[in-house]
Amino acid sequence: MSGSVYKLRCPHCHHGLRVRNSVALHPLLRSTYLQCTNVGCGATFRGQMEITHSMSPSGCPNPEIALPVADAEIRRLAIERENNQQMHIDDFLFDEQE
Repeated sequence: MSGSVYKLRCPHCHHGLRVRNSVALHPLLRSTYLQCTNVGCGATFRGQMEITHSMSPSGCPNPEIALPVADAEIRRLAIERENNQQMHIDDFLFDEQE
């Protein structure tokens, strides 16, 4: 699996933003520096990425980290979203046969 895609959009021109740099402020918090990918816009921003909930338990938990578990509805929606993004082998096989 390749890396994740950062999906924030520039609030001015709506082109994608890329993370230019980030700084750890805490094990659960990073300060991010973002840049618009539209050369004509060129806007830059500072934001934060924060880990707020655990979706599934760790196999090697850090005793210094205590995160609440996301409620069942949030976990169910995340599973549905992931399932909708995956290619189904039946879809691939049927596309090849047509």
